[in-house]
Amino acid sequence: MTTIYKEFTVEASLESAWDALRDFNAVHQRLAPGFVVDCKPGEGSRTVTFANGFVAHEVLMGIHEAAHRLSYTVVGGKASHHLASAQLFAEGEGRTRVVWITDVLPDALGDYIDGMMTQGAAVMQKALSAPPKNPA
Repeated sequence: MTTIYKEFTVEASLESAWDALRDFNAVHQRLAPGFVVDCKPGEGSRTVTFANGFVAHEVLMGIHEAAHRLSYTVVGGKASHHLASAQLFAEGEGRTRVVWITDVLPDALGDYIDGMMTQGAAVMQKALSAPPKNPA
């Protein structure tokens, strides 16, 4: 099994970053806009379309409010196993550390998933660090 680990800091409060992360069906709007271009909600799941055309069906495994952790799995597709989690940690006032981990099989998918996560982490860092938009 390949484990891919991404860690980065965002210029946002833990509460603000958690509000965006836990909004499972708004990933394309709040967490990774432009990287994820569409999200179709299902019952406890979502079907996401990435900018490169890849489509994944993701099932929400759990949201742990106190730990600021969300986990999901991808079903169908080429992976025989895929489990990912993202967890947030306060890093002082107005800063939050994001830890995103994915376990995937077969190992041959590791480089592809790693590349996708590298792109996604950069987009998430920018989106989460942006000042909140005021409604017009």
